[in-house]
Amino acid sequence: MAYFDVESRLPTPVTDAPARALAPHPSTPIPVQGPGVGASVRVRFGETGTEIFPLILGGAEFGWNVDLESSHAILDEFVERGGNAVHTADSFAGGRSEHIIGQWLHSRGVRDDVVLCVRVGGNPDHPGLGPVNLVRAVESSLTRLRTDRIDVLYLDATADSATALEDTLATAEWLVETGKARAIGAIGYTAAQLVEARIFASAGFPRIMVLDVPFNVLRRHEFDPDLRLVAGAQGVAVTPSHALEHGFLAGRHRTRTRGALSFRGAQLAANLNRRGSRTLRALDGVGSELGVPDAAVAVAWLLAQRLVTAPIVNAFALQHVEELMQGVGVRLSRAHLADIARAAE
Repeated sequence: MAYFDVESRLPTPVTDAPARALAPHPSTPIPVQGPGVGASVRVRFGETGTEIFPLILGGAEFGWNVDLESSHAILDEFVERGGNAVHTADSFAGGRSEHIIGQWLHSRGVRDDVVLCVRVGGNPDHPGLGPVNLVRAVESSLTRLRTDRIDVLYLDATADSATALEDTLATAEWLVETGKARAIGAIGYTAAQLVEARIFASAGFPRIMVLDVPFNVLRRHEFDPDLRLVAGAQGVAVTPSHALEHGFLAGRHRTRTRGALSFRGAQLAANLNRRGSRTLRALDGVGSELGVPDAAVAVAWLLAQRLVTAPIVNAFALQHVEELMQGVGVRLSRAHLADIARAAE
């Protein structure tokens, strides 16, 4: 309908943009409203006082094989689907991983919604877990991450076997008291060291509440029985890294070419030619039966193991996030677990 300008008496069409906006076609997908369904899936993160989605997004590929924009897209997708725990290290890509995650936390304004897990001890600028370098490493990580605290600080004993545990825990105590770290985790500690650490905790030092163990279906025997026993007795949350064995258990590397895989040395041929190929066939079979990808089955296998709270899984493409998070909803039967274990022998 046209309205007339009083002075010119000429018809002047008046448009109303909202009224003229085209209605969505009936076949248009209904947009997702509210948080992702994963936001209601939470597990107790040991004794840290927090709850997390039972899968931790690792940032090892950020700044290395994944650029800033793609890294941010992966992080966005993870959070939109309900994920809330992110892991990185001061040694990943020389600190670039922390820079990328820090920019994302700042630009999205989600710091209070994310459980930030950081491993320190491996950066060449501040190597090891000695008191001075440990404090400097944490301060540097906080600067790169653009935050004032780390929710779970993993102490990397694989990078330092010389510093006395008491000295490391004394420094960790100061970091907790000053609010720079909220809880302490560890990687590379033996069962005996965990027992020693608990004795120190009775004297006021912070407790080790989270343990990272390189662990997956192909490396299940590498989780030392004594370490399992002590971790279980102490109520330590286990967050296995290398959950997909550098992508192999996702079924992305099936070639026999040595250079196509990330396996270490002689393990490459052994895992690929014998246990690896059999395990992939088992994952394929279970995945086909349940209608999920191999990566989801590998994650579900880890979550079916006693003591495992949340695997740490690195994603280097946007589509991987959905595959990985599907694993949280997969429940493997005893027959499935037996088939996978038999194939991995």
